[in-house]
Amino acid sequence: MFGSSGRLSSICACHPGVEQPGRRAFVAGMAGLGALGAAGCASVGGGGAHRIDVHHHISPPPWVAALKRSRRDSPPVNNWTPQRSIDDLDRGGVATAITSPTLPAVGLLDAKEAAVVARASNEYARKLADDSGGRFRMFAMLPMPHVDATLREIAYGLDVLRADGVAFMTSYGNKYLGDKEFAPVMDELNRRKATAYTHPNDPACCVNVASGVPPVIIEYGTDTTRTIASLVFSGTAQRCRDINFIFSHAGGTLSALTERFLVQVVSVPAFKERGFTSERVLSELRQFYYDTAQASNPVAMASLTQFIPISQIVYGTDYPYRTAAEHTRGLAQIFSGADLRAIERDNALRILPRMRAA
Repeated sequence: MFGSSGRLSSICACHPGVEQPGRRAFVAGMAGLGALGAAGCASVGGGGAHRIDVHHHISPPPWVAALKRSRRDSPPVNNWTPQRSIDDLDRGGVATAITSPTLPAVGLLDAKEAAVVARASNEYARKLADDSGGRFRMFAMLPMPHVDATLREIAYGLDVLRADGVAFMTSYGNKYLGDKEFAPVMDELNRRKATAYTHPNDPACCVNVASGVPPVIIEYGTDTTRTIASLVFSGTAQRCRDINFIFSHAGGTLSALTERFLVQVVSVPAFKERGFTSERVLSELRQFYYDTAQASNPVAMASLTQFIPISQIVYGTDYPYRTAAEHTRGLAQIFSGADLRAIERDNALRILPRMRAA
């Protein structure tokens, strides 16, 4: 299916420390926000194709079929092809994408069907990676919120399919990742020192908010912040310090709520009684990783790097909803040298041991 260069020979029918930007760079960067998507097809991959995209969506056919049965499919999901992904990687100077499906994963299915669809989708992703000449690797889809099926798929995905980690949604119905029901899943991932990528979901709490604003504008970022809070304030983050969590979109709205997380928490008696302090919360937030998808702009990065070190930021694009070229160009306007290289590649390699070994 792939040529020696890693490109598809034919289209498959299947389916706190960073110098802050000055005013001139800030204004130029914000002007760039209005021009996103205007780039041509020329590669912007300065320095060669070395980047690792940890937030790159694919559409395994078994998963697409399940979405269509539930009338949850969409044009970006239906129109995805491996060739289009490869083309996007090339234009953005990306060496490798760690693939995952997007929302709603299989959380809308019953336990039996979710397990079947997740397994078939993971086997598709493994074959795609094997045939890609190194351009694709994979995060295993999990049949959450079904705990027993999820534990089985963790074992199969990591031990048999050799996935680089697993993929979660931020929420499943009214349950977030720190919910006590999911404790066996988190404990198993902690035992394995696994990497766990997360993607925002349509939050059950807010589907009927009559704001006229689609969930993608506000609720996705907020749902990411809710699950971060769930992991921290449930005690899961402290108990499971060996899980390498990756949160999409620079942590959603987390940076806007930093003072509430770090200062106001000490005024909540229930949290004080359980030993939460500003220092503890900050330490736990800094053990997580945050991707740059839809956040490669001066506002988001200046805010994030005020309290999260460069070592915890990883390159992500949200393809096919955004492009690698946009993110490569945006980050190069903000970072340079060792910091840029760390974000684009080195930080991800630290939590992807199989890729590092390869």
